[in-house]
Amino acid sequence: MRAGLVAGDIGDAAALAGLAPAWWELWHRADATPFQSPAWLIPWWRHFQPGELFVVTVRRRHRLVGLAPFYIEHGGAGRRVLPLGISLSDYHDVLLDPDDRDAAAAALVDHLADQAARWDAWELEELAPDAAALALPCPQDCSERLIEQSACPVLLLPPNARTITDVIPARKRRDTNLARNRAERCGEVRIESADDRTADAFLNVLIKLHTARWHSRGETGVLADSLVQQFHRAALPGLVANGLLRLYLVQIGGRPASIYYGFMHCGRAYTYLTGFDPAFAFESPGVIVLAHAIAQALAEGAHEIHFLRGRETYKYEWGGIDRWNRKRSFRRTGAMARA
Repeated sequence: MRAGLVAGDIGDAAALAGLAPAWWELWHRADATPFQSPAWLIPWWRHFQPGELFVVTVRRRHRLVGLAPFYIEHGGAGRRVLPLGISLSDYHDVLLDPDDRDAAAAALVDHLADQAARWDAWELEELAPDAAALALPCPQDCSERLIEQSACPVLLLPPNARTITDVIPARKRRDTNLARNRAERCGEVRIESADDRTADAFLNVLIKLHTARWHSRGETGVLADSLVQQFHRAALPGLVANGLLRLYLVQIGGRPASIYYGFMHCGRAYTYLTGFDPAFAFESPGVIVLAHAIAQALAEGAHEIHFLRGRETYKYEWGGIDRWNRKRSFRRTGAMARA
């Protein structure tokens, strides 16, 4: 145990939920992404529970100064420590209090090492370039591997930018104007924002439009899974209550045409999912809703738009440039010998 610090771990859902108030306080101090928030990860665990809960906490007196939200997967690859939110989160990380960063990081890793009999590998997935987990010390008796994992294009917003025309390429400005003109010829174009009363109804529209878009391509899409739908529905109230959610709906002539589901925090906007009605493909309502989301983020003082994982062409058309997530893996030396 590090001087003045006490580390432990949480292994049941009730205790995880009870951690939420202290978790939120640490999350704000750590300047983390919405994907590390209790609003996202507690519902994820409640709905999926793919293994043995293993959330490591570090406290100084009664103050939470470190948190590693993980679980242990038992399978053919051995006993792997994996992050909560895996597959549905674009960024993972540990949370460390800035005033106790090094000591909390060391205490967290010491606890993982003390629990080495419970795991063979510790996989730190989808770490952004500024992730706190990249600076964690390697646990005792472990080997380490660091590789590039996923491209996450980011649009950088200049500090002197005032409108969207100041930040997106000229060709995309023309596309946006063309889409708006075509849509207005079909009827009134209205853009609405979800609040605590309408968020659930907006999610229903997202599911419908996202699914329709993927069906038009002969695929299902991530929202086809009912459990994934339930997770997002459960996450909405916490995201709304803490000011993180951004849900925008474009209607053309009174009909839902496109929708944006994203987040905003600390000057960074995250474009998580979109959907549009294929019947409006000519009007490009997806361009309209994304332009609106970028403009709103700019008005809120954003300095970055994160298009998240994937190298889809449209992200670069908006001016995105690649940032690479990395994967950091620790494997116990004894586990390697047995493999």
